[in-house]
Amino acid sequence: MNTTTSTNAQKTPVTLLGLGAMGTALARTWLAAGHPLTVWNRTPGRAEALAPEGAKVADSAAEAVAASTLVIACLLDDASVGAALDGVDLTGKDLVNLTTGTPAEARARAAWAEERGARYLDGGIMAVPPMVGVPEAGGYVFYSGSRQLFDLHRATLAVPVGTTYVGEDAGFAALHDVALLSAMYGMFAGATHAFALIRRENIDPVAFAPLLIDWIKAMVDPSVGQTAHQLVSGDFTTDVASNLAMQVAGAKTLLTTAEEQGVSPELIRPQFDLMRRLLATSTGEEDLTGTVDLLLT
Repeated sequence: MNTTTSTNAQKTPVTLLGLGAMGTALARTWLAAGHPLTVWNRTPGRAEALAPEGAKVADSAAEAVAASTLVIACLLDDASVGAALDGVDLTGKDLVNLTTGTPAEARARAAWAEERGARYLDGGIMAVPPMVGVPEAGGYVFYSGSRQLFDLHRATLAVPVGTTYVGEDAGFAALHDVALLSAMYGMFAGATHAFALIRRENIDPVAFAPLLIDWIKAMVDPSVGQTAHQLVSGDFTTDVASNLAMQVAGAKTLLTTAEEQGVSPELIRPQFDLMRRLLATSTGEEDLTGTVDLLLT
């Protein structure tokens, strides 16, 4: 008896469209877990490289889609998904789109898939390729769309990285993805400014880094949670550790120091401008939470 064949037959077959760095990492984890895998890539060489590992290489996207009910797209962008699946029969297919896109693109793609007889899940990957297949790395994917479809394929989708379902609205996975990434880049902006301030001084960046990391952690943990609760309650003045007026006054020192150090304030000035706008319409006793609504256009 062929034990490998017997084991594989019990695993959900997967079709994977797209074999960039992320797609290849995903493919290898499903293969290692014993899932029958059919792959297609616009550049055939990347697909053929997985054949020795057990992948079935399809000559076209249509052939790949026909091979499995569960079809996963991990392509360059939303336009690539449309191009790859143009004219392909999706009737009865479960399409999981792990291609990075916007919430609006996800909602439109969900409607597009449903019009073609497919069920749809959108995914936002919160991981980089080296984290795939490494549970302790903490990577996961946000999923949104059909809850029934997510529950059906959850075990298979969880093979490469963790899964977090965020709602029936197909755009929510992309929205969560972009929101977290936006926060990440805001954090990077602050860290970049901090390193620029010490750049010309006799201060070792390596010795400074742990201080910066610890400070960011200490500030982010209570602040983000409090902002969330204040947005829900509508009360921006309870348990405020450092009120708006005090922080606006302190901003002058930060901007003056940047000028003295020969550092552009372009990464931090927008936040201070928002704080000043908020102060102009308030008593100054509140937290910074009101700046959230100032961003809404």
